[in-house]
Amino acid sequence: MGFFSKTLDKLKGALKKTAEVLNTDVRTLFVPGRQIDDAWLADTEEKLIRADMGVGNVTRVMADIRDRWRLGKIRNQDEAGQIIRDEMAGGWGGPETRELRFAESGPTVIMVAGVNGAGKTTSIAKLAWLLKNQMQKKVMVAASDTFRAAAVDQLSIWAQRIGVDIVKHKTGSDPAAVAYDACEAAKTRGIDVLIVDTAGRLHTQDHLMRELTKIRDVVSKRIAGAPHEVLLVLDATTGQRDRAGAELRQGRQHYRHRARKARRHRQGRRGAGDQEPAQHPRKVHRPGRDAGRHRDVRPAAVC
Repeated sequence: MGFFSKTLDKLKGALKKTAEVLNTDVRTLFVPGRQIDDAWLADTEEKLIRADMGVGNVTRVMADIRDRWRLGKIRNQDEAGQIIRDEMAGGWGGPETRELRFAESGPTVIMVAGVNGAGKTTSIAKLAWLLKNQMQKKVMVAASDTFRAAAVDQLSIWAQRIGVDIVKHKTGSDPAAVAYDACEAAKTRGIDVLIVDTAGRLHTQDHLMRELTKIRDVVSKRIAGAPHEVLLVLDATTGQRDRAGAELRQGRQHYRHRARKARRHRQGRRGAGDQEPAQHPRKVHRPGRDAGRHRDVRPAAVC
């Protein structure tokens, strides 16, 4: 009993700081009429950093509050809270930057990505309902999340409730094949908007990110300009990790775009009569069951 009691106390102590952050009500930081002082500034900065607002963001915002306070432009905590709200809202840009982009002709393809459990399938249902009932669009959904158990069934139920078409395969099938069939069906049936669901994946899982790229390449070949929108569904409680995932996803798209341009350039040179220098296979030793043996592996071209 003593061992389990000590273990439980240790676990409670480890989770104490997390519980304090989760139970913090930001409204208590900005009490109307209460004066700003150095102690309040230090305490607020610490709590915002612990809430995973981001060190850079907190440093910039708190520096602005300190400058205004010292110049006498603000005095009360609720005035500082308004500055923080304005800074956070200012990063969104104008309303026009958050509108969906539609294709000039043919189906508009919207890909939906995100980590596991962020709410992609439910968000697709809400988006499909909005497009169908409020924007009078003919909508189709593609169940390209063939990995998660019951993901296809979940999207099928939502499609039935909303009254939109769905293209699906059985669980475990190739998600890019589902996207291919959905694109063909969307063109044949005169669909206005095709929403492609994808399996949840972390940005650190390279093989799953390549699968996402494969889906994107398939739809881009079947429908001009697709995907016209890529929506990343995030959970606000995960903080800066989601921001890092979004930046990494964008960076990988840029890298693969450069790689495709380099491949097209090399193919053009070969078509003009130029030949690339011969690449000799290199030896790679595999330990364990292949000890003492070697195999030839073609080197990968790095762009």
